[in-house]
Amino acid sequence: MPRYVILLHKMPEDAGRPTHWDLMLEDGEVLLTWALQAFPEHGKVARVQRLPDHRLAYLTYEGPVSDHRGSVHRWDRGEYQWIRRDDHSLHVRVLGQQLDGEIRWTHEQQSAEFQRMEYQASEQRTQQQGDK
Repeated sequence: MPRYVILLHKMPEDAGRPTHWDLMLEDGEVLLTWALQAFPEHGKVARVQRLPDHRLAYLTYEGPVSDHRGSVHRWDRGEYQWIRRDDHSLHVRVLGQQLDGEIRWTHEQQSAEFQRMEYQASEQRTQQQGDK
């Protein structure tokens, strides 16, 4: 199965962009990448921005990002499978160290750049979180 990773991307104060999370899905020789304003939470919808594809090296990399673009720290990693992939939406099943569930993306009608993303934790993961 293809792999995914979620990195906390700490940006320098003068970067003009806030610290964010990068969600990356292995797709052949590249990582499909989205910037998330917050880490995915069960049942919450977030606005995400599609970024250019990244190198596969980011699946295992932690540390400074070139050209003074801050640093990345891996927060989650695992495997995923496609449930749906078309021009209007994406839907994957993820199984990682932190996430276990499904993620859906849909395009915002007003913007080609931004999408809506929702994470639904598996029933087992939801029960485990309720036991804490």
